[in-house]
Amino acid sequence: MTQTRTAIDQEAIRPFQVGFPESEIVDLKRRVQATRFPDKETVDDISQGPQLVTMNALAEYWATGYDWSKCEATLKDLPNFITEIDGLDIHFIHVRSKYENALPIIITHGWPGSVIEQLKLVGPLTDPTAFGGTAEEAFDVVIPSMPGYGFSGKPTEQGWGPDHIARANAELMKRLGYDRYVASGGDWGGQITDLMGAQEAEGLIAIHTNFPGAVRSDVAAAVQSGAPPPAGLDDEETRLYDKLKEFFATDVFYAYEMGTHPQALYGIADSPIGLAAWILDHDATSLALISRVFAGQTEGLTRDDILDNITLYWLTNTGVSSGRLYRENKFGFFDQKGVKIPVAVSIFPDELYEAPRSWAEAAYPKLFHYNKLPKGGHFAAWEQPELLVSELRTAFKTMR
Repeated sequence: MTQTRTAIDQEAIRPFQVGFPESEIVDLKRRVQATRFPDKETVDDISQGPQLVTMNALAEYWATGYDWSKCEATLKDLPNFITEIDGLDIHFIHVRSKYENALPIIITHGWPGSVIEQLKLVGPLTDPTAFGGTAEEAFDVVIPSMPGYGFSGKPTEQGWGPDHIARANAELMKRLGYDRYVASGGDWGGQITDLMGAQEAEGLIAIHTNFPGAVRSDVAAAVQSGAPPPAGLDDEETRLYDKLKEFFATDVFYAYEMGTHPQALYGIADSPIGLAAWILDHDATSLALISRVFAGQTEGLTRDDILDNITLYWLTNTGVSSGRLYRENKFGFFDQKGVKIPVAVSIFPDELYEAPRSWAEAAYPKLFHYNKLPKGGHFAAWEQPELLVSELRTAFKTMR
């Protein structure tokens, strides 16, 4: 009997209250103000990483103008929960729609993201009539924090790779009582959603991704080895080869560091500005956008958007624990995963690469939706939530 009760307790869904003591916010601002900055970069662009002028502007606003309590209040207003899966506490936001027959969806974030990436989706998906939609387009929304990220537990042993997280996501939906649901994600969330599809998780009827694993194997091999492009590529495929080659030549080294020596990154656990610079330096297009934001331009993201996410990383001390996912990963970032269930793909123009329809069709034999959007980049849910909501409504209309 004791063993049975213990197993039941481990599978329990427990309410979770978001909150941090004011002393941690005071300490954060003190550390920001005490930052010892490096010399200015020796170039006039972002080719060496986040520019000093950007980081100075970010630090000034973080220390004197930014208010974390607004983001914390938004998180507190949502139903937050914890459940233990495979010995690890998994945090998730779960918002049920007021409309009957709402379609359950699990949405997974990436790095350097968090559940904050998806907060702008919750209202439009769960209450569509308040956001230009119809009751028939309603979703029940589940947004988990990946292991090592946000409010989820931090793995103390190896083994929590994206395939394990995919299985944990499926177990979470099962515990919530969903025997029929869909899944979506970008960045790591795209890979994890792909793997949920490849694993044919029980109850999963279709997936959506804005970061498709669809690069041809010969192209992926050539890009990563530095070899010339495979023969026979058309103009679009050649352009994508060149874009991927540039990414692997200039932007991917943060992943190599976390994939080999994540424990070397003590600086991002000790310095808020060190953490911020590491997070900003994900890819050149996103960094350029964020640099414009801190230069005073209006973009899809705001200064508060950017600092909400970085502050969550700081307060939860997940800079290093989140990075270990790169070491755990055994799959190619862009490679096909063998998904046989129905798939919808949304292509944003400033993504790391724009998979052509032919590649998507080859990667996903049951591709039922493919659309190229007019704007948006790697963090689509965060930067262009209205477009992504529209994609989810349209794509899954036939799955209801």
